[in-house]
Formats: sequence, C-alpha cells, structure tokens
Amino acid sequence: MQLHQLIKQIEHMLAPVRHVMKPILSDPMLMGVWALLVVVSVGTLLWDIRRRNQALPSLMKGVWTLVVLYSGPFGLAVYWYTGRTQISHDSLWRRGFRSTAHCYSGCGAGEVLGFALLAGLLALQSTLVVTAGTFTLAYIFGYALTVGPLMQEGVGFREAMFDALYSETPSITIMEISAIGTDLLIASQAKIGDLLFWGALAFSLSVGFLFAFPVNALLVHFGVKEGMMNPAEMGQGQGHSAD
Repeated sequence: MQLHQLIKQIEHMLAPVRHVMKPILSDPMLMGVWALLVVVSVGTLLWDIRRRNQALPSLMKGVWTLVVLYSGPFGLAVYWYTGRTQISHDSLWRRGFRSTAHCYSGCGAGEVLGFALLAGLLALQSTLVVTAGTFTLAYIFGYALTVGPLMQEGVGFREAMFDALYSETPSITIMEISAIGTDLLIASQAKIGDLLFWGALAFSLSVGFLFAFPVNALLVHFGVKEGMMNPAEMGQGQGHSAD
C-alpha cells in the first residue's frame, strides 16, 4: 500500500512533464522530423564506421548502431566523442559513456520488445504485468550482451553469469526504472497504433541512458566495470583528430 502511494506521489510530481511531452510526442510533424534525423544519424554512423572505423570490434559496431537507432543525433554524438578510434585521449567520462552504450543496446532491445509485445500486440491492461515483463526482457538482453562475449572468450557460463550480475545489475536497474517509468508516465494508455506509443518509447530510452550514465561512470571508476576498450588503441596508425 505504501509503495502504491509512493508511486502516486511521484506520478503527481511529474505530471507537468507528462503535460509538456505528450503533445510533442504525439505531433506527426515533429515525430516525422525526428524519424528523418534518426535515418540521417544512422547513415552517418555507418558511413563513418565503413570509411574510418573498421578497426572497431563487430560487437561495438552493433552496439553503436542500436544506440543511434534508439537515440538518433544524441546517440551519434555519444559515438562521435567517445567511441571512435579518432578520439584524442580516453577518460573516465568516455569510458562511462561506452559502458552505458553497451548496456543500453541490449536493455533497449528488451524494452522495445517488452512494450511492443505486452502493451502493444497483446494489449495487456495490467501495468504490473507489462512492467514486470519488460523489466525481465531488459535484464535478459542486457545480461546476454555481457555473458555471450565472455563465453566466446572461454569463460564458463557460471562465471560469466556471476560477472554480469555483479557488474551490470546496478546500471540495468537504474536504466529501466527511469526508462519504463518515463514511458508509463507519458503513454500508459496509448495503443500500438498511436504515434504517442512509439514517441514515448523512443524518448524513454534516451532518458534511461542519461540516468544510467553516472552509475556506469562510478562503476568504472571503482573498477567494477572496465568501461570497454579504448577505441583509440584499435586505430593506431589511422590518425587521430582533436576533440
């Protein structure tokens, strides 16, 4: 009962956000412009990877593609300043952003699938079921993106799973609380055919990224996570540009 009251209080506090964002995320012209920006951003990313950043591992190429698909120009900016081999130097904030992007790519896929399947195609009315199912899928996809590569390197499943639980749980939890909470706040009544359904989902993903970044930066700072390899070390001899 206390949890329910707390949720209601938070929802009441954030009501102004819903009133501002709902018209924006429901506007066909604004969402059309956003879709165009996403297409241009993805095209720019793929061009840059092909022409200048072939040295990046296949995993990170896929990670950055998903990040830009989810967050358009914002995702492209994160890639440009933290994920390219041309960065002038590495830093904690860059490592934090790369770690967040890695987590974001998997969790985002789980969130999109969860909302599209449970709230969209199945049209489930229970907020609890939709939330729990989406959380579960986000955790599964997020952990898989850590466990899979570790096992490919020869690490046993149990050890890989323990590593994923230890290193990824804090960031996944914060990311999904903020992302799923934002989506439900803005579009809990929207149907899969409504523009608001997809606009709120896209917006919530970027909100989750922003909330998860400081968590990942702290985890990297304290050595819980490595923060992904410095891409500049992969591009030795290709030449670096300044920030």
